[in-house]
Amino acid sequence: MASLKDAAAIAGIGQTAFAKHLPESEKTLACRAIVAALDDAGIDPSEVDGFASYTMEETDEVEIAKSIGASDVTFFSKVGYGGGGSCATVAHLAGAIATGQASVGVAWRSRKRGSGPRPWKNTAVQLPTPGQWTRSFGLLRPADEIGMLARRYMHEYGATRDHLFNVALACRNRANQNPAAMMYERPLTRDMYMNSRWISEPLCLFDNCLETDGALACVIVSAERARDCRHRPVYIHSAAQGLPAQHHGMVNYWNDDPLTGPAWTAARQLWKTADFGPQDVDVAQIYDAFTPLVPLSLEGYGFCGRGEGAAFTEGGALEIGGRLPLNTGGGGLSEAYVHGFNLINEGVKQLRGISTAQVPDAATCLVTAGEGVPTSAVLLRS
Repeated sequence: MASLKDAAAIAGIGQTAFAKHLPESEKTLACRAIVAALDDAGIDPSEVDGFASYTMEETDEVEIAKSIGASDVTFFSKVGYGGGGSCATVAHLAGAIATGQASVGVAWRSRKRGSGPRPWKNTAVQLPTPGQWTRSFGLLRPADEIGMLARRYMHEYGATRDHLFNVALACRNRANQNPAAMMYERPLTRDMYMNSRWISEPLCLFDNCLETDGALACVIVSAERARDCRHRPVYIHSAAQGLPAQHHGMVNYWNDDPLTGPAWTAARQLWKTADFGPQDVDVAQIYDAFTPLVPLSLEGYGFCGRGEGAAFTEGGALEIGGRLPLNTGGGGLSEAYVHGFNLINEGVKQLRGISTAQVPDAATCLVTAGEGVPTSAVLLRS
């Protein structure tokens, strides 16, 4: 089987500040993150000839290319399903570079979710068919839909709110070490968690991601060129996307088992082309728009057995020094929620050895995109 294994590498990363409200436009934020990533790699913007972003991205490659001073562009793509597309943007560029369609690729995400409107508030938009089966019965927000999956998971496998707290706490502890995180120096206690207001029961305030303005970007080049860039290359070892049979976004109603989500499909493809397995992953950046997505993803990507994801979080397993240090920049729960792109950049920081919560001698990292929707994942190695 043809493989992208280690053919391309992430050579540069960049980001803006994260805040509830930033004055700049999404386009300005995007350009700042991209230019910062190119500077980090030591590559001039005129060399960029490939772009990949999300279908939900409000900026586009035409305006971005003009604004940063790119030359002719020979590859561009967009990936759907919101947070499910984060790692796929990296995968698309890795494929384009490995096949000679581009030489310097940029992936990015720019959002003003902290100060902007919520997409589900627009009642003038015709709902897609799946939404017509859920919205009219009160599942208006992603939190409501994931709340349904969480309740079923708790019922079937005995997961408790303490297990969800373990996830929230691990992310908050790492954000407390990260000066760029929105929750820097803002500790979380069990009492705070247990007494916080419901957002969509059984999900409380701290089970939900932040609302963030900000942008991030990364630069992808061939493995050979990356070795001549400013920093140690972070190789894209394996990549995958996943859409299970009879999938129904977020709630997964039509699957034989709604708790076997897109992570399971992506994982089978991801590990198929990798030289190592889950037991060899030093650190993970697992998409955490909601705390229940983490135990579901731990199971889907093979870190534990079916129904064991909640118990896996016990005993400090997700903390530095635990079985699987997780979301070491704070993740979407406590650093910033920019549709998961901060997880990609944090994975690069770990393998460069520059994270604010560094895992000693980290050489392999799993980064995942949104579970519950058509998803994607990448394995990075140093």
